[in-house]
Amino acid sequence: MKSPAFDYIRARSVAHALEAYRDLDGEGVYLAGGHSVVPSLALRLQAPAALIDLSGIDALTGISLDDGWLRIGSMTRHAEIASDPLIRDHARLFHLAAPHVAHPAIRNRGTVGGSLSLADPASEFPAVALALRAELEVAGRDGIRRVKADDFFLDIYETAMEPGEILQAIFVPPVRTGEVCAFDELARRRGDYAMVGAAVQAVVEAGRLADISIAFFSVGNKPTRAGAAEAVLRENAMNDTAIAAAQAALDADLDPSDEPQMPASVRRHLARVLLGRLLGHLGTTA
Repeated sequence: MKSPAFDYIRARSVAHALEAYRDLDGEGVYLAGGHSVVPSLALRLQAPAALIDLSGIDALTGISLDDGWLRIGSMTRHAEIASDPLIRDHARLFHLAAPHVAHPAIRNRGTVGGSLSLADPASEFPAVALALRAELEVAGRDGIRRVKADDFFLDIYETAMEPGEILQAIFVPPVRTGEVCAFDELARRRGDYAMVGAAVQAVVEAGRLADISIAFFSVGNKPTRAGAAEAVLRENAMNDTAIAAAQAALDADLDPSDEPQMPASVRRHLARVLLGRLLGHLGTTA
């Protein structure tokens, strides 16, 4: 199947892209890496009047530090996320997750902003943004605003962005003393969507978790913070008993749907196994 005919606009700036979208009366589609837009066009799931290409906008690129916060431009490629030293040192969860994203050909073109804006509940980067407590900078006709990751992902393929808004950058808070992290996923084959995945970031003080963020993906309609499990781990010393209690607490945190290829009970079990593995890793790195 071939896509319907459309015009092509190469945006020169964020303002130009916003203006082009407005002139199209909402019938335009932004193009970042293209790995979600192009297949949807080919399947005729979308039929925009025009594609607005964001790849030439300098303001959407670059990785830099600003007062301890790491700024990641939304057009940063997955491959750059995996290799950039600033991301390795200041947003290590993104660095750990990037090699799990699909395959090298996709990582060479796909963008972190495209992944976050799409909000695929089986995608790695939205869960990483949650665990990092990142803030997302969004540009629209009324100006620029920052949205916390906890408030950004609303439902399957749905975010807090209004139609026509553009995700400009991701801001990661400064690294804290004693901070450790871990990432992993369970997939049938390398590069497949995960059956269950999780990102964990914590601050260790005197053998205890002074703070922790646990974010799961592929367990529901959006990436999910495991608040009950986090509370258990904050209140107890880091040991096998606390880990078992946190695993049990996931029953209150996760509500996966029953699917023909994956019953909810199996997905919950895999989530408990994965959490135990990641917490064990944190214990060895603390």
